[in-house]
Amino acid sequence: MSALKNRYTSQGFVIVPDLVSPSDLPLLRAACEDVVERTRRGHWALRRTVGKQFPPYDADNDDSWGVQMLMHPELGHPIFAQWYTSDALTDVVKELLGCEEGDLQMELFNLLINPVSRDFALRWHRDDVKGDASFEEEKAALALWNHGVQWNTALYEDACLYVVPGSHSVPRTPEHRMHSTTMDAPVNPFDMPGAATVILKPGDTVFYNNNILHLGTYSSKAKRATLHASMGDVRGGSVRARNVLQHELSWMKENIFRDGLTDKGKAMLDRLIETQKKNEGITIGYSLDN
Repeated sequence: MSALKNRYTSQGFVIVPDLVSPSDLPLLRAACEDVVERTRRGHWALRRTVGKQFPPYDADNDDSWGVQMLMHPELGHPIFAQWYTSDALTDVVKELLGCEEGDLQMELFNLLINPVSRDFALRWHRDDVKGDASFEEEKAALALWNHGVQWNTALYEDACLYVVPGSHSVPRTPEHRMHSTTMDAPVNPFDMPGAATVILKPGDTVFYNNNILHLGTYSSKAKRATLHASMGDVRGGSVRARNVLQHELSWMKENIFRDGLTDKGKAMLDRLIETQKKNEGITIGYSLDN
């Protein structure tokens, strides 16, 4: 097992520095600037609004903490799909998942941004285990290898993600449970036993198991543009489907999207569509809400 995979397996997350090349960083920043401006002007409805962690979001709220579906062709920025399918990124995913390129499945790609009206924070949570799950339910859920990985790629300095290292593989202690069954954001993230801040420099990426105990904070005082995405291994089957297929992905089946992908990207998309066919009607999960 590589040192990278070993850290990821034991801690539930790993930071890969400088994964974005110096040439790609300004291109991704420029694309995000445009996307954020359009969203804040009300020209992109697929967004997450300040004050709510989970959908449905408030269409009348003009402040956002996230922009969804960055690869959507209507946004007009092919750099996002190019980054998502890049060798730099997928080579790390393959190493962490222990799979081959032919196993990779396209999933979700969003953007985390700073609000402008006020600070905002999410609650402590796991993405695919309910906060009120019993000890036995949680133990059973965490024992499942979900064949997927989630990541944040920072385009500016980012210290917004908090995690409890190692919590992806063990049920919560009574103290952990006390801080993660409420729907309220914590007053102080470090009240959670074992909490640590993930600090990223521009171009750094943190890969993490989305069932690690984690939360995100959103400061209105610091610029943020962090690429937030997931990728799966087709061997995950219905577990990956539960994480992904709750989202509206019909646009990904349109030729205008497919035609803009590389052959590698098209193959990853085909695997997602096949997963959807095999898992129609599956119960949805909670996913991708750092």
